[in-house]
Amino acid sequence: MARVLVIGLDPAKLEGWDPEPIQAALARGRARFDDHGVEADWCLVALDEDTEAVIVEALRRDDYAVVVIGGGIRSHEPLLGLFEKLINLVRLHVPGAAIAFNTSPEDCLDAALRWLPQNPGGVEQL
Repeated sequence: MARVLVIGLDPAKLEGWDPEPIQAALARGRARFDDHGVEADWCLVALDEDTEAVIVEALRRDDYAVVVIGGGIRSHEPLLGLFEKLINLVRLHVPGAAIAFNTSPEDCLDAALRWLPQNPGGVEQL
């Protein structure tokens, strides 16, 4: 079965944020993968660690069919460089993977399903 990797910011390690609502949404998002029988790994990074090394290690864990990149990395303008680096790391380490974007931690499955090969109604891979 195809595997999915979800990459996002670790809400417990963000200063000035109450992590509990985001952690609860992440738990609901993870449960949706389980409910649909889709295997997923999660890589939640802190900005004060070597994010590139953490992401590369996660990308090398498996031959992922889809990598979902969270909105915290994509939509926060000061993280544009990290987002750009992340896209290129995915291309380098799992070149066959589709890249998908969620709108919230709860819809990571929906983003992945658009690109999973066994999803007959999904978008054809380019």
